[in-house]
Amino acid sequence: MRLRLRSGALAAGCLLVEALGVALFLRGFFPLPVRSLPRGEARAEPPAEPAPPGPGIVSNWTKIPPPLFKKVVIVLIDALRDDFVFGSKGKQFMPYTTQVIEKGTSYSFIAEAKPPTVTMPRIKALMTGSIPGFIDVVVNLNSPALMSDNLIWQAKAAGKRIIFYGDDTWVKLFPKHFVEYDGTTSFFVSDFTEVDDNVTRHLDRVLKREDWDLLILHYLGLDHIGHVTGPNSPLVGPKLREMDNILKKIHISLLSKEGEASLPSLLVVCGDHGMSETGSHGGSSEGEVHTPLLFISSAFEKRSGPLTQLELVQQTDLASTLAVGLGLPISRNNVGNIILPVVGSKTMREQLRFLHMNGFQLSTLLQENTPAYEKDLGYEQFKIAEKSHGNWIKLYLEGNNSEILLNLGKKVLKQYLEALRTLSSSLSKQVAQYDMYSMMVGTVIIMEVLLLLLLSVPKALSSRAEFEVPLSPPLFSLLFYLMCLMLCAVHVIVCTSAESLCYFCSMSWLTAVGVMMLISALMCGILSAVGKILENSRLPPKNPGACSSSWSEVDVLILAGTIGHVLSLGASSFIEEEHQTWYFLINTLCLALCQELCRNHFLLKECDLQLGITAKQNFDSIGEASECKNIDVQAASSSKLGKAASSAESVKGSDKWISLASPWIILICCRLLRSLNQTGVQWAHRPDFGHWLTSSEHKSELSVLAAISLLMIFVLVQRRCSLVSKIAMALGLLGVYSYRAAIGNVIFPWQHDSKDISKGITEARFVYVFVLGIVFTGTKDLLKSQVISADSSMKSTGLWEVYSGLVLLSALLFRPHNLPVLVFCLLIQTMMTKYIWRPLKFDAAQITIMHYWFGQAFFFFQGNSNGIATVDVSAGFVGLESYVEIPAVFLTAFATYAGPLLWAIHLLCYLSSEVSRNSAAVGHGCFCYALMRSIPVAIYIVLVTGLRYHLFIWSVFSPKLLYEGVHVFITAAICLFFTAMDQNHSQKVQD
Repeated sequence: MRLRLRSGALAAGCLLVEALGVALFLRGFFPLPVRSLPRGEARAEPPAEPAPPGPGIVSNWTKIPPPLFKKVVIVLIDALRDDFVFGSKGKQFMPYTTQVIEKGTSYSFIAEAKPPTVTMPRIKALMTGSIPGFIDVVVNLNSPALMSDNLIWQAKAAGKRIIFYGDDTWVKLFPKHFVEYDGTTSFFVSDFTEVDDNVTRHLDRVLKREDWDLLILHYLGLDHIGHVTGPNSPLVGPKLREMDNILKKIHISLLSKEGEASLPSLLVVCGDHGMSETGSHGGSSEGEVHTPLLFISSAFEKRSGPLTQLELVQQTDLASTLAVGLGLPISRNNVGNIILPVVGSKTMREQLRFLHMNGFQLSTLLQENTPAYEKDLGYEQFKIAEKSHGNWIKLYLEGNNSEILLNLGKKVLKQYLEALRTLSSSLSKQVAQYDMYSMMVGTVIIMEVLLLLLLSVPKALSSRAEFEVPLSPPLFSLLFYLMCLMLCAVHVIVCTSAESLCYFCSMSWLTAVGVMMLISALMCGILSAVGKILENSRLPPKNPGACSSSWSEVDVLILAGTIGHVLSLGASSFIEEEHQTWYFLINTLCLALCQELCRNHFLLKECDLQLGITAKQNFDSIGEASECKNIDVQAASSSKLGKAASSAESVKGSDKWISLASPWIILICCRLLRSLNQTGVQWAHRPDFGHWLTSSEHKSELSVLAAISLLMIFVLVQRRCSLVSKIAMALGLLGVYSYRAAIGNVIFPWQHDSKDISKGITEARFVYVFVLGIVFTGTKDLLKSQVISADSSMKSTGLWEVYSGLVLLSALLFRPHNLPVLVFCLLIQTMMTKYIWRPLKFDAAQITIMHYWFGQAFFFFQGNSNGIATVDVSAGFVGLESYVEIPAVFLTAFATYAGPLLWAIHLLCYLSSEVSRNSAAVGHGCFCYALMRSIPVAIYIVLVTGLRYHLFIWSVFSPKLLYEGVHVFITAAICLFFTAMDQNHSQKVQD
């Protein structure tokens, strides 16, 4: 029994299986950080003071030292960059805070955050002192309760009353921990004022009360301004001034309530992460990882002058410092060090006691996570410091108050600080505990899919584009069962002997056996394909003349470019600057196309024309007889032997000169797009045309550019739409401009100021209505062409209208300065369709790869990079009144991958309109698209596995891995759409 399978269906199925393998690999690759005991077991007895040597002297200090502060207020300002406080903006917009920093009782530091610099992992780091796993960037949208030991839980267990106002991520992480709270959603980034007013409105009432010990305020407005308008926005200054007034109110209130006998209060000002030059965050640039950390209290000595050099501390140091300040145990999972100046006013004995507690906690965590902990340098240093500490206690208890005691104390202090730094560094490196078994299973699936696709190339690109898949092969049925049994045995051995928890082992046995059967089936398919290739190689070709095929310069470039790009993924610099690779490839492709056009128009003689036509007729007569390489006979004959005929057609009229000029016009367009958005890492800080346009002084220029771009989009898109869709497109584009005017990005000619700024919800929803209307019209035509009649023109119109609806959605989601990207995308597609691909008669495989290359280039032309910070989160909230997860995720993903998506859908539109030339074109395109996505993913996963201990694994390689994973899922959805549009192919293929 055999099943006929089209190449498009095979490609879609392979990508779905590959998506499963990628998901399994990602789950195993992104590790869990070092962990100690659960928090329920974490309240162990504190360590005693080191015992002094010699008999008869015993220290009686075995309890946790008393708290240093009566009340603690933590003001966390989301996306607060260090230069917003310590730079020129701080002096201009935060005068009170600047005065306290320079002349008040305070200590100032720059706190370094570790990637990923998004809110939820940063809150975990601040409150636990641990380094969250990189995968927390994915679960940032849905924060589960924090189960590990943390400062908030310790404070609640000690009977402290905690009040919280601000980002509701805290409420999700610490449920039932606050005696009073009011959470505001952090994901509606268009809200600059209400989200902060909801926090501040509680302040006056709470500051008058005495029934709390810890007050946490998390302000979100600055982060939202950054996402929407960037760090240089005129809105940043007023927001910083607002924060300065709030800090002034809190500080004065705390000072007024301090009595002579009571303990002092502490005000902590910090940021969870910074902000990149584009206003986003998530990556590892200096602006994103450096945040201010201020400790303000009357317990500190008054400063005498301005700061000269700020000390760099780790963000994880805050948890241990606050634990000591509140008289609490240090969290068991903490990897940070106590910030010594904060406790510097205490006696030498108390300071040494604090550092010993910190070192004991770090060494215990090291013991629980490292088998050979005794050989660790930090552990050895801590034991030496502990011994010296014992000697100091002996002198102290003997009543020695000489200079020797003071010098020895300073020496022990220095030893402890060195040991703490080394221990912290050792523990931070252990964050990479990979689930290798899950990674290997995922890698095997991905590599098997790639191998199957590569072996299927001859059949998939043949004129029939069909496979006969045996459902019950007699030879491989026994092999299939043997492989299943062997893999299940390996699974049992690994899962019963693994020391650490493995995700794949935690899955149900039914699911695990299903995965093993899938791996076995793929292996049998690969062996079957290899067997057929070997069998065919022994047989003489039925028509040797039909097998000879020459490679053009474009074919060589496509192969070399694909291999070169894949190999470049092994270097961190090439990943950071991947856009340069794609810009180079498409520019080189344009030059190769220019050469092809010149050859096509000028170098072919009349005799070549006649010879080509005769050869084409002979080639067509042997058509189906040739299957030695199973290449697309019709497409190959058209592209290689029929170019002479196409040349005769193309020389008529002025089209010839436009065709010759097209590659150069495309090169000019690409060069202009490169100047619009700086991306990558090396030159991301340099000003670009986009920065110039988005500055408040050039709003008029941006408005003119946006209006012209929207008009050009209409002109380029409407040519193949129905009358109703043309009207809907015009109104929709007008709605796009109205939306941008409503939120203050652009202005109308009659508008003199932008004071009436709104969220633009009505205008955005107005556009959504037309997007849905156009897509619905196109879908209706597609259903008619697929179900009622096999009308290719109706199908082509339906696809184009779906494409037009997606263009309108892109115009709505793109920032105004990025609308030229959409215009040039449509312009290049139009020129290549009419003046390059059709005259040169390229086959479906070549055209597909060109679409893929340009799609990748346009991903970077949008301003995207391989860093998380360039994801435009604001696109996910266009037209939404509040945060709704599914629409927000869909819109953000669509806006990020708009370039590759639009080029992929345009490919389907083009191949469907060319179906008269080759009915298998859509299947060929789908297969090539899947292959082009599978090659870099498979190779990159192997490279990342080998480089998992690389210095830049979390800052460079991991974000790229996430991008590749999401791109696989999107490509799988695209190939499913291709396959659905190709379902009537089998009726058109001539047997």
